[in-house]
Amino acid sequence: MIFLDMAYRILAEAYRTTNKDLEVAANGLLAHLLDQGYVATQVLGKDLSDAAFFPVFERMANHYRLPVWMHPLRQQSFPDYRSEPKSRYEIWQVLGWPYETSAAMARIVFSGLFDRLPELRIITHHCGGMLPYFAGRAETLWAQLGSRTADEDYSQLLKRMTKPLIEYFRMFYGDTVLGGSASALRCGLDFFGADRVVFASDCPFDPEGGAMFIREGIRSIADLGLPLDVERKIYYANAVSLMRLPPPK
Repeated sequence: MIFLDMAYRILAEAYRTTNKDLEVAANGLLAHLLDQGYVATQVLGKDLSDAAFFPVFERMANHYRLPVWMHPLRQQSFPDYRSEPKSRYEIWQVLGWPYETSAAMARIVFSGLFDRLPELRIITHHCGGMLPYFAGRAETLWAQLGSRTADEDYSQLLKRMTKPLIEYFRMFYGDTVLGGSASALRCGLDFFGADRVVFASDCPFDPEGGAMFIREGIRSIADLGLPLDVERKIYYANAVSLMRLPPPK
């Protein structure tokens, strides 16, 4: 399956951000999830932890019991620097998308969504964006949450959590779309664990129109020399479990 974020770009252009618009977007979001299986990291400029979208995730987690695949959404209109009108050199996509995914993950974690919906399963594109590589930085700096903020009180956030902060980030899943980098995949596997990584290709968005990312994705897994049972989990077993499908014969 090829998942695109075009539906959310259309929604963003079609509606202005009001409560009624968010209600309309949330209703469309659930229908789109059931049809296509994915959600963008923001809808109408609102992050996914916004209360308007809670019913969508509640239905996916507790009623349909299906995963949500999260794709980053950032466009050229988001500038690299405030003094500029737009992003240049396609930085908005190459570097902006992994950041966008990481920011969405953080907003979901700090909102308490996983505590409210412990059965929620979210698959992150690009194997968790920046989080696996920066896990040590995230853990140590967020352990001091609030020490760098004067205009908001974060003192109770960590106290309300029922597990260490970094463990909430490990509740996400990651896909293997990493441009064929075995080192990046190793990092993602070390962070999420073999039970929370699923194969994906990003086909057809590569210089060869699809074949390259599939080939290089397979090679990156082979280069790690993983046990066969771990390879099976990545290639199909984890996806089968997430989708509640019968095991292949």
